[in-house]
Amino acid sequence: MLKIESVTYDITNGSGDVSILKNIDLDLEDNKFYALTGPNGGGKTSLARIIMGIYKNTKGKLYLDGVDITNFSITERAKAGISYAFQNPPRFKGLKISDLLKISVGNEKDALYARLKAVGLCPQDYFDRECDNSLSGGEIKRIELATVLSRPSKIIIYDEPEAGVDLWSFEKLLALIKKYHSHGGVTSIVITHHEKVLSLADEIILMAEGEIKERGPRESMWKILQGDFKCRWQKNCGGYEDELDCYRQ
Repeated sequence: MLKIESVTYDITNGSGDVSILKNIDLDLEDNKFYALTGPNGGGKTSLARIIMGIYKNTKGKLYLDGVDITNFSITERAKAGISYAFQNPPRFKGLKISDLLKISVGNEKDALYARLKAVGLCPQDYFDRECDNSLSGGEIKRIELATVLSRPSKIIIYDEPEAGVDLWSFEKLLALIKKYHSHGGVTSIVITHHEKVLSLADEIILMAEGEIKERGPRESMWKILQGDFKCRWQKNCGGYEDELDCYRQ
């Protein structure tokens, strides 16, 4: 279980301290599929990056299976079983895809080929390509998934897998995420605005203004997202055609 206890995250700008996350308390159970959703700027990615150790929380504690990981580095958290797939995966000019995969898969060529095939990429076409801007959004996300899903993880965080990819690529990426989760032994946390991902989650967590506003089973949370979200947490509906469009803004 991942336990987040009274976590606050403050940053300093020209006008003083700003609270990005405000006293977050959250327990995430083993083997569950969570969708973390809410309006842009609500704190979703900040919370995810604190879990991974990319950001350092100002106050509070994090525990993984009862072990205090608050002061763990990114590397230590990765070794403990936490993995992270970025919304915009980094690109590395001069680094071949095969070299990147070797970090998580090892040097055996057959294993490297198998991992590329698993994410729907032809090994012969991609093995010696560079991880640079010549790759499309869908391609770089598949390569990142190949690296993330190649190592044993207790928790995997996917930051908006739908961002920057076409519908066909997204369907394939989502199928990979579902397949890996179905094998068991992993807690999946997907930051998303996409209805299809929300409809697959065991539990939906709604964040806004740096706080957990609601959480619950998919069925009950779906009614909130499609119903009165804009009336409860949006001050200006802005003329959107329906509540979910308003929520997405």
